[in-house]
Formats: sequence, structure tokens, C-alpha cells
Amino acid sequence: MAQAYTPGLTISRSMILKKDRILPLKGTVVVKKGDKVKADDVVARTDLPGEVVPINVANKLGIPPGDVPQKMVKKAGDKIEKGEVIASSKTLFGLFHSNVTSPVKGTVENISSITGQVLLREPPMPIEIKAFMDGIVSKIYENEGVEIENKSAYIQGIFGIGGEITGEIKIAVDSPSSSLTPDLIDESFRDKIIIGGAIVDMPSIQKALKVKAKGIVVGGIDDQDLKRFLGYDIGVAITGHEEKGITLVITEGFGPIKMAEKTFNLLKDFEGYKASMHGKTQIRAGVMRPEIIIPIPFKEEELKVKEEEATGLKIGSPIRIIREPNFGKICTVTALPEDLVVVQSETKVRILKAKMEDGSEVIIPRANVEAIEE
Repeated sequence: MAQAYTPGLTISRSMILKKDRILPLKGTVVVKKGDKVKADDVVARTDLPGEVVPINVANKLGIPPGDVPQKMVKKAGDKIEKGEVIASSKTLFGLFHSNVTSPVKGTVENISSITGQVLLREPPMPIEIKAFMDGIVSKIYENEGVEIENKSAYIQGIFGIGGEITGEIKIAVDSPSSSLTPDLIDESFRDKIIIGGAIVDMPSIQKALKVKAKGIVVGGIDDQDLKRFLGYDIGVAITGHEEKGITLVITEGFGPIKMAEKTFNLLKDFEGYKASMHGKTQIRAGVMRPEIIIPIPFKEEELKVKEEEATGLKIGSPIRIIREPNFGKICTVTALPEDLVVVQSETKVRILKAKMEDGSEVIIPRANVEAIEE
């Protein structure tokens, strides 16, 4: 039987997961292969060079550029404090001094006798990379970072905003079709990841921020609420770098869309577990999806089991429809015809047949679905 590979969202109760944790530039790896790490453990660190601040000392002292090196109180490589004198010149027969002070703390990087400019560099910015998820260091990338491996329950979302967080999973609604409303959120959700149902609105997000929740996972969100929350239209930009005080992961799409039963039940089964989560989303080249990672106990030998490669769609595969009229609905593949079929747009495409949750059967172009990998 022919198979069709359709990239899609992974939802798994138990899988071997590997994550690279890489520095933005070369630095120092502070763990060893085989070390057990927690999500908040630092695994590598480096220093980002500080900003360069140019000062035209020749102009400030009223001297030729070639005289600047002789008027410098500080030399290249010297450390400086904000407000400290870096150059000085006597005027009016030596009776008065003209001084140039540093606007920043840092070091003197360069002194030019051609332009008369002095370049100051602010202190380096220390960068630390954390493990993000509990696990074992399975690989070391010398001076660059590590690979972390573990066994996890794992969920990918459709869309998200906000950076990496860790927190305990706490269910706020009775069912995946329920809306997340402000009255359901109280102080017990402090530092927790709130699990909602079909939709979250702006007042609920504000309430979650007020009680200092770490994140929200929900089926859908209204695009106008999202715009109000961010203060701008998200467009097609890469998300995940927003600093709004909370991370949001949307599992189904925009508008009130019931969270998939499988997703909701998985999260409910792991209530009280610590999870790692981020909202990074990129739809175009180099696709990234928001992730919820729930580490579960494992034996180290389990991590040595080779993961099976995705084999694509087959009869019985769960899928999600990503086009109207059934956008966001979950169904199961019942047939994969090989022949091309003419659709409404008068183009020939490959289709599949699938059974909806209510038992009805639909015919869908394969390009209009994404696989829910198990």
C-alpha cells in the first residue's frame, strides 16, 4: 500500500527526546557527557562582547587627530569607569585643563591618530544556557553546547508566544471544550502552567499574569485578543522572544476551538508533573513549533533504543485538518487512494478519507491535513 508523508504535530505519551542546547558563540561547556541535569541547571556559558561607544576626542579637546594619543590618560586595553577622565589637554599657557570623560564603564579598545576617535567597549554580557529539560547529557559539542536526552510526554502546539519556562501542570477547566475564564484562575496557579480548554480571552491572560502563573496552554485564542496583549499584529514574524511575563501555547488554532481530546487527556493525566515549555513558532523555512515537554522516569538503557523514523500516513493514523470548513478537527485516516482526484478548484490532487469524531466520513486533500505523530 502506498504511504504519504505529511509533516505534523507530535503528541506522545512517552518518547525518547533529544534537545541541542547551543551557545550563540563559542564559550565553555560546564557539564560532562553522562551527567544528569535538571531543567534549570546551567550547561554552558559565554560572554557576548559589549557595545562599542565612539568618542571624537580630537573635537572635544580642539586638537589635531595626530595629537590624541599623547593626550590620552588611559591607554588601549585599560579599564575605565563611567565619568572617569580618559583624555586631558592643557590650554591657555597651561592655566586650564580640558578633560574628556567616559560615558560608560568598560575598556579602551582603540585610539586613532588618523580620525582622532577613541573607541570604548562596554563590559561583556554573560550568557548562560540552561538544560531546559531534565535529562542526561548525551553529547558534548566542544566550546559550543550539549545535547540533552530524556524520556518525556511530549506535545507540539500550533502557535505560541513567549520564551522558555518550567512549571507544574495544573488543570483549570472540566473539559477540552470549556473556555478559560478569569474566575477559574486564583492564587493556587502561581508558578503553574495553566491548562485551559477551547479558548482564552484577554481578561483571563491578565488574571494569569496577576497571580504570576508561568504559562497557559489552551485550544484557541482570538486574534484581536492576541493583538491587544502583544500591542501589535504578529504578522508572519518568528515568535518566542516576547517578554510579556507569561508563555502561551495554542494547540489548535485561532478562535474558540476545542482542544483535542488526546491532548487534553494527556495533560490531565500528568497534572502535578513539572513541565518545560516554550512558545517559539516559525511557520516558513526552518519550521519551529511551540513545545510542552513533561519528563517522566526512565532507565538509562532506554535512551539507547533507536528511535523509529516517521513512516508517514497510514490507515488508522490520527490527523488534524488545517483548512476550512473543518479547520482544527481531529479525525482518523480510513483510506489512502493512490489516484489523483479533481477537486473544487479544478486541480488534480491526492486525497484521503477520514472518519471524524462524530462518526461521519470526509474526503480531504492531503495538503489540507497534518499528521499527529504518535
